[in-house]
Amino acid sequence: DPCRNFHCKRGKVCHVGKQGKPSCICQDPAACPSTKDYEHVCGTDNKTYDGTCQLFGTKCQLEGTKMGRQLHLDYMGSCKYIPHCTDYEVDQFPLRMRDWLKNILMQYYERDLDTSGFLTEKQRSKVKKIYQNDKRLVAGDHAVELLLHDFEKNYHMYVYPVHWQFHQLDQHPVDRFLTHSELAPLRASLVPMEHCITRFFQECDGDKDKLIALREWCHCFGIKE
Repeated sequence: DPCRNFHCKRGKVCHVGKQGKPSCICQDPAACPSTKDYEHVCGTDNKTYDGTCQLFGTKCQLEGTKMGRQLHLDYMGSCKYIPHCTDYEVDQFPLRMRDWLKNILMQYYERDLDTSGFLTEKQRSKVKKIYQNDKRLVAGDHAVELLLHDFEKNYHMYVYPVHWQFHQLDQHPVDRFLTHSELAPLRASLVPMEHCITRFFQECDGDKDKLIALREWCHCFGIKE
């Protein structure tokens, strides 16, 4: 089988031509295997696809077009209704996101007290300092003014959580830049104001290269160089 060790990128499949030579052609989205509801994915065009095979097959067929360049995997699961993100919410976003990241790390630390494995030893030692600080603002739905005041007063507690989240997302590849698909996990339902994520990170991308550098990420969250 000429296709046996012939690798094609996502959205393409191996095809053997008349002369018996393998080549890559676009996957026909209609020929993708059927999927369960929980395997559905949402594209950045806010359309639900039956699975990643159908999404990347569609993207391949649109190759060379603006629509094709803009189509990426947005998040796992069927598309949800996304309300409009207001200017006020975009201003609130870094405050709430910083607080949320800090509290996620506090939860991981507490779980590690019973079952280790959520954080590495190095991470645990950094988070322990925040966890044991008696000035720490406990989790809750706090007013914007309180979050802003706490960030100014206890700035050092927010630096590590912001860095930690960047490196958690920077995986494919690890290059100190976040692509659109690497940002996709932030669409989790427990992120406050998830409908503002796209707009927020578009505005974070200062040089408009569609990548969020570590410097841009930190700047967006008010972390100094």
